[in-house]
Amino acid sequence: MAVVSLRVDSSLPRGGAVFTRLGVTCSGIKNEAGTMTQEKIWLAIRAEAKDEAQQEPLLVGFLHATILNHTTLASALAFHLANQLEAPTMPAVLLREIISEALENDETVMDAVCHDIEAVTTRDPACPGYSIPFLFFKGFHALQAYRVGHWLWTHGRTVLALALQSKVSQKFGVDIHPGARIGKGILFDHATGIVIGETAVLGNNVSMLHQVTLGGTGKISGDRHPKVEDGVLIGAGATIIGNIRIGEGAKIGASSVVLADVPCHTTAVGVPAQIIGRPTCDQPALEMNHEVPCGKHDIHLGSHI
Repeated sequence: MAVVSLRVDSSLPRGGAVFTRLGVTCSGIKNEAGTMTQEKIWLAIRAEAKDEAQQEPLLVGFLHATILNHTTLASALAFHLANQLEAPTMPAVLLREIISEALENDETVMDAVCHDIEAVTTRDPACPGYSIPFLFFKGFHALQAYRVGHWLWTHGRTVLALALQSKVSQKFGVDIHPGARIGKGILFDHATGIVIGETAVLGNNVSMLHQVTLGGTGKISGDRHPKVEDGVLIGAGATIIGNIRIGEGAKIGASSVVLADVPCHTTAVGVPAQIIGRPTCDQPALEMNHEVPCGKHDIHLGSHI
């Protein structure tokens, strides 16, 4: 079987993983709906919050403090994350300053935030609007906190980045090392138990469900974690181990254990995972179809509530 040749292009701007494959740079891919501008997303979030504030008096204070009292998406996100991650030794007011520093000084971070919101609203049928993942979805929150931690990591503030990682793991049950490189348009559906190691790389428009592990092998140091290309769909409970490559547009079945490279546009299922066919579209992460036609029956690759 042919194996995709992939490398990380570190010369390109920070803010997400970018792959160079077969001499072509693959970055900035639009998701299935076409990403709205940051301003339009923010206006949509505010409009939804105003409507909900009129319908739910109990949420008026929360919606005003979290959304309606702010003038920008970055300001609201910094406030919301800081108040969720605060601790006696890490007060929200100081965390908010650090988060704001990352969001406001690196435009690629906010660009990724917007793509991530679009990813949730267009791929998750349980998400009725832009304000819902912003306010309530811990997968989205954990991912944006990771982006702040990665910004700290790449600016030499590694201890603070690790402290933030620890708080995110405790609060959301999602453990992403700040050294990992993650693209934009990412969906962590349900998210509980997701683990992503230090040298892992995710491309753009990747979707994964809960209990997914992108792990290393033993005590080997250096580059030891998986590389996941654009458009990959990873089912619930899948474990991908070692410095292996999951090719563009591949699909990994729920509870599979992947120990070797998976070629582009193939479906891998089982323990250990085996190639059983091809997805029904070029980027299964966008379609979120967890079934694989298999004779008279369909194999369900992952739950989607």
